[in-house]
Amino acid sequence: MPADILELAAAIDATCRISGEFTLRSGSITDQYFDKYRFEGDPQLLRRVAEHMVPLLPADTQVLGGLELGGVPIATVVSALTGLPSIFVRKQAKTYGTCRLAEGGAFAARTVTLIEDIITTGGAARTAAIALRELDATVHTVVCAIDRSVPDANTLHEIGLSTVSVMTMADLNAARH
Repeated sequence: MPADILELAAAIDATCRISGEFTLRSGSITDQYFDKYRFEGDPQLLRRVAEHMVPLLPADTQVLGGLELGGVPIATVVSALTGLPSIFVRKQAKTYGTCRLAEGGAFAARTVTLIEDIITTGGAARTAAIALRELDATVHTVVCAIDRSVPDANTLHEIGLSTVSVMTMADLNAARH
């Protein structure tokens, strides 16, 4: 792992890994929790993650698609760094007002690169890619800050979606030692 990624992983791990007693979505209890919103709420860490994402963007990217909720702040900073427009993709379309799935600029007939904070199974990215494709966008890549998927859990390749990450959960764990 490059030294700059190791240093970033150590900073994110120190900021986001907290100790205590936490109930996970599964119902199990753990004494360690990774609070991803802590790096997204820290302007220096957020910018460093975004800066590492910029070279990972496919050359044909025309629009950044920040996935609700964690991908939105990252997409906003990547947009500011690159000058690429961004959209903010909801988990489901609003049922009022414009009733849109994605807020922001135009994306139909354009190549949208999805931006996500953490990918575990890829479910949110899969749903967003399919929905945006149905709205005439081309979506072939998701760039994430942290890929914590386990082998065979991330099945995005099955729908023609590549996953590119700044770091993995293994990188975060290695940075702790």
